Amino acid sequence: QSRVVEFGGGLVQPGGSLRLTCTAAGFSLDYYAIGWFRQAPGKEREGVSCISENDMTNYSDSVKGRFTIFRGDAENTVSLQMNSLKPDDTGVYYCAAIYSTEPCLMRDSVYDIWGPGTQVTVPS
Repeated sequence: QSRVVEFGGGLVQPGGSLRLTCTAAGFSLDYYAIGWFRQAPGKEREGVSCISENDMTNYSDSVKGRFTIFRGDAENTVSLQMNSLKPDDTGVYYCAAIYSTEPCLMRDSVYDIWGPGTQVTVPS
């Protein structure tokens, strides 16, 4: 069964950094676009970043310049390096995958394989 799992969440002080990793099981990420989404308490899920099969990337305005998405930190993974974290970055972060060679989209309806999420907390 194809699935993805997120690792790396935790509690970090404002200005700190975290690296989230999305690991795939049962399939190769080589031909998949990967998206990172987050959901804060009481808010809708929003797109944070995505990476296409050919490594084109996209970021939301709220994280541009602070977050970096990339492949290959470890085999069959996609990572999200998060720097200069703010309290507004708090939420459950989800990794999602879709078999696609098109430019990636930060629209959750596009993705069909989802991880269970990992909590990121940046206290105010």
